[in-house]
Amino acid sequence: MPTFAPVEEQLRQILRGTAQVETRDELKKKLEKSYATGQPLRVKLGIDPTGFDVHLGHTVVLRKLRQFQGLGHTAVLIIGTATAAVGDPSGRDESRKSLTPEQIEKNAQTYLTQIAKVIDVKKAEVRPNGEWFSKFGFADMLRLLGQTTVQRMIERDDFTKRIKAGTPIYLHECLYPLMQGWDSVEIRADVELGGTEQLYNLMVGRDLQRNAGQGPQICFTLPILRSWTRNEETGEYQKMGKSLGNYIGVNEPAKEQFGKTMRIPDELMKEWFTLLTDRPEKEIDEIVAGHPNEAKKMLACDIVTAYHGCEASAATLADWNKQFSAGGPKQDPDNIDDVTIPAARLNAGAMPAVDLIAEAKLAASKGEARRKIEEGAFNYGPDRTKVTDVKATVPVTDGLVIRLGRKILRVRLG
Repeated sequence: MPTFAPVEEQLRQILRGTAQVETRDELKKKLEKSYATGQPLRVKLGIDPTGFDVHLGHTVVLRKLRQFQGLGHTAVLIIGTATAAVGDPSGRDESRKSLTPEQIEKNAQTYLTQIAKVIDVKKAEVRPNGEWFSKFGFADMLRLLGQTTVQRMIERDDFTKRIKAGTPIYLHECLYPLMQGWDSVEIRADVELGGTEQLYNLMVGRDLQRNAGQGPQICFTLPILRSWTRNEETGEYQKMGKSLGNYIGVNEPAKEQFGKTMRIPDELMKEWFTLLTDRPEKEIDEIVAGHPNEAKKMLACDIVTAYHGCEASAATLADWNKQFSAGGPKQDPDNIDDVTIPAARLNAGAMPAVDLIAEAKLAASKGEARRKIEEGAFNYGPDRTKVTDVKATVPVTDGLVIRLGRKILRVRLG
């Protein structure tokens, strides 16, 4: 029988960084019963395998699940093999394309590999919800649909916005919260975790559990991690996401994770420390109150350590300080990635700077390459020769180091 920490200590840990808990009183009672009986809570997290990259935004809720695991409770990971075919409408301005069974299966395996970097998958109960929905007949689905109303469904913020905007809402989207809620009935969840946009879906689970004669789950929502990009109209920082290109993947190389973390604005540092690290709140306040650049480096080290280990973190920090430390000449890091440039692309041993940048993929396009050159962001060689003329050519030899902002590559002629 597991030994649990005192209830107040458990509450202190699991309430950190939460957005909303429905309800705290019920949560405390469940924890008290768990403590008295030695029976761990069943803590559910549903993940639809809709893409390939798990990023730091996803880890906010995954870390909370790990906290529950660390306190001795059972993590129940629902892989939405059935719900992914429907598509979660939460927080969306339009309907999402459904995935094929082949895409879902492939994504599911990739997700579990990445998720294992955050939670102990081996100790978790992993359940694909196709396990029960594949057995659903038409009569079962009718009974499920009969447990909510159209009026309640259109109370959702995302549906209300789409109605006002005249954007279609498809009937299959209305199935999603009921399917997610039914998952809670099937696995008898005590707690369900999700982002703030998931609250409606989580609350549906409470209703379905009551209807099934079960105790309602506690709904735990976590803040959406904001990143370094801003909404052009409102000026607000946007949530981390693949479509905006403002995300840090858990599988990205250490130097990419470090460099991207250094881009976050100062005002988001406390949020990131709270949601992405285990540092105590008092320590976070002291760090954030200090020099912003040093605080950001500590944050970047914490993130790299979590996914690549202490040695990689120390090496990445050393390279960063070598390259960007204030005072003294700038130095290149010890480890520089190679990029192969076909020797046939050279003309008399040289290449237009714009073409070189684009070929090396230091910039997304030749247009961006021209802009970066005009900004004075490109240089090459040991003397860091700066190029500001978009018509300039660069003498290219094997081993030439080229730099665009914080991006550095070593040219290898192929």
